[in-house]
Amino acid sequence: MRSLLLILLLTLSLQACDTDSDPSETPMDKLVPPVKKLDFDTEIKPIFQARCQPCHFQGGQVYDKMPFDKPETITRLGTKLFTRIKDEKERSVIREFLDQPAP
Repeated sequence: MRSLLLILLLTLSLQACDTDSDPSETPMDKLVPPVKKLDFDTEIKPIFQARCQPCHFQGGQVYDKMPFDKPETITRLGTKLFTRIKDEKERSVIREFLDQPAP
């Protein structure tokens, strides 16, 4: 355990001495990979198109109240949407989208 901490401290100190680095970047920024932000139109919307069309999309009965082609609606409803989305993989993707910081 001590050797792991020593390696981590050494790595951080070497990175702190890196003259080519971005001054706004902290040493920990280099150790933690950036999180890929999910794209609503290509990764989230297709789930709802497959499960909730035609009612929640253009021309549907409840589109005016709950348009599922808008990320704001999905964010507002959150996990309440899981009454219709049963697939755990799809739920996981939606949860990940919901956990993202707002733009």
